Amino acid sequence: MTELHVDWLELAILVPLLGGISVSFLRDAGEARKWTLIVTAITFFLTVGEYFDFQWVISGQSLASSLTKDADDPGHLLSWLFGREILVVDEISAPLLALGALLFFLTALATNRTKIRRFSFAWMLFAEAILLATFCCKEPWIVIGLLAAGTLRPFVELRARGRSTGVYAFHMAIYVTCLVIGQLLIDRENRIAGGITHAHTVWPLLFLLVAVLVRSGIAPFHCWVTDLFEHATFGTALLFVTPLTGAYAAIRLLLPISPDNSLHIMGILSLFTAVYAAGMSLVQVEGRRFFCYLFLSHSALVLVGLEMVTPVGLTGAFSLWLSLGLSLCGLGLTLRALEARRGRLALNNFQGLFEHSPALATSFVLTGLACVGFPGTLGFVGAELLVDGALEVYSPIVGATVVIAAALNGIAIMKVYFLMFTGTRYVSNISLKASRSEWLAILGVAGLLIAGGLAPQFNVEARFRASKTLLEYRRRHRLNDEAAVLFAIPKATAVADETTRQPDEAEALPPLQH
Repeated sequence: MTELHVDWLELAILVPLLGGISVSFLRDAGEARKWTLIVTAITFFLTVGEYFDFQWVISGQSLASSLTKDADDPGHLLSWLFGREILVVDEISAPLLALGALLFFLTALATNRTKIRRFSFAWMLFAEAILLATFCCKEPWIVIGLLAAGTLRPFVELRARGRSTGVYAFHMAIYVTCLVIGQLLIDRENRIAGGITHAHTVWPLLFLLVAVLVRSGIAPFHCWVTDLFEHATFGTALLFVTPLTGAYAAIRLLLPISPDNSLHIMGILSLFTAVYAAGMSLVQVEGRRFFCYLFLSHSALVLVGLEMVTPVGLTGAFSLWLSLGLSLCGLGLTLRALEARRGRLALNNFQGLFEHSPALATSFVLTGLACVGFPGTLGFVGAELLVDGALEVYSPIVGATVVIAAALNGIAIMKVYFLMFTGTRYVSNISLKASRSEWLAILGVAGLLIAGGLAPQFNVEARFRASKTLLEYRRRHRLNDEAAVLFAIPKATAVADETTRQPDEAEALPPLQH
């Protein structure tokens, strides 16, 4: 372990936790929003400091040594409680912490005054503390506990609003139960093996796989996502899904110990969900359901990339993860701002809002196209690497399927744009222009998406190191060849050779082509 220079991680978790406690005593919604904005801004600053401190720590190490070392926060209190270091950060989690803090800051910044009385800022800060703690933890049982705690906020809000909780509670119960049972079975097998590297049986892997599929909204476990967006506030649903904690659960709990063929099952279901959800987004007549299926399609593509377990595929998945978190959050906040002015958005006729809200129209186009990897945006390189990885690992048909899903999503985005902002003249007696805080959020998202697209090399190199880190984790948990017989779905020999080889420090990504 290599210590960071400042206790960034502890501070980043402690600040929103204490802020949530303090905000919970405020009765004025405007004051609660102001202090929440301050707390989330400080937290974002701390996570950015953590990221650059981490890069500073590993800058003097070779690639080989950086793959076997994590940077950790001293965490003296947690070390005393658990007997070991708890808060750690590696190439995978370092940017996710900054991304998670940024999502909460942008949501607080873009919260319109018409929504502040229906939005719990205290619970928002508690959820941020839980998310950041999840992203900087690798101990399986603590990760499971934090993942379970992260499901409480939407449930509490649904109960407080008097909305139905049955669908959400049922799926989250399956999710948490499968996590617990799967990890219990893994611990039991590890005790029986006496610490010797061994192949796990099918049952613990199956339980963990189902948990990841449920949390990620992979078909047929996706109906809870549409139900959540239908009944919860847009901000709560947005912050619950956009960090992609289901993918993080897969990285920490499933991918290091799973044979390739079990991951192949996840890849097939994710690929089907990507195309299915993209097609569904084309026919939606309500704004929230459109965004919901758009999210499901893109989050499934991230799991498709993670399933490849090759340097190119994982680099594409990690790059796409960051770009989708930012672009989908920006798109969701744009729809949320329009809802604050118009109520629930109907997509069955032209509304002609461009003249009244040109900033929101621009934000919608930019964030929507960034989702599908439009050239010049942050998502372009990630989408290209994902397609290249699919062509390398699978057949051209699979690569073409990924392209078809992206194309359908792009068509859906442009269709909704024309319905909402063109086609007629809308007359309003009140101003529908973006507020100053919404302008700042729009400019922030736009700047990051364009800057990342015009200068992608730094992000791609960092994501490439993250892919090497994950491959190193799999190498440490080397599985016996007999594990492949537990699953009946065959996989090409070339794929097995690619995923089982050890990371080579000299290996590099193909040159980027713009």
